[in-house]
Amino acid sequence: MSWLRPVLLMLAAIFLTLGLLLPIIRFERLYFFSETPSLVELVAALFRQGDVALSLVVGLFSIVFPIAKLAGLALQLSGRAGEAGVFRRAMPHLSKWSMMDVMLVAIVIVAAKSSGLAVAVSQPGLWFYAASAVIAGLLPSLIRIGPKMSDADTN
Repeated sequence: MSWLRPVLLMLAAIFLTLGLLLPIIRFERLYFFSETPSLVELVAALFRQGDVALSLVVGLFSIVFPIAKLAGLALQLSGRAGEAGVFRRAMPHLSKWSMMDVMLVAIVIVAAKSSGLAVAVSQPGLWFYAASAVIAGLLPSLIRIGPKMSDADTN
């Protein structure tokens, strides 16, 4: 079972990359967004349109925090978490924001559908992003119980 944690960590990183780069939502009638923007494109568009503070906040919570969380999980999994106490202390705080973007996109889809402004449909990027957040949320508990699982495997 010791192979499961590294595989899940790799899947979380791949899914996060796909979630950031693939389209997260499709708008069919909203002229100021591209038809199928990715999360990275949305952050860049906010910045280009002069919403610098909003683009920084969204970029921090949507891109930087998930990457930092996966980096911290990788350090913990490698057994070098003691060398990076900052990550160990930050992990509970980073975990609180894991599904925030998925929830916000869901709210945008519901609002767009109910207001008549647009027809909005979730895209694969949203599902990859959500899968990465779920895996990254489960990994800390697997890392904590890891040595017990290894002891049981050796018997």
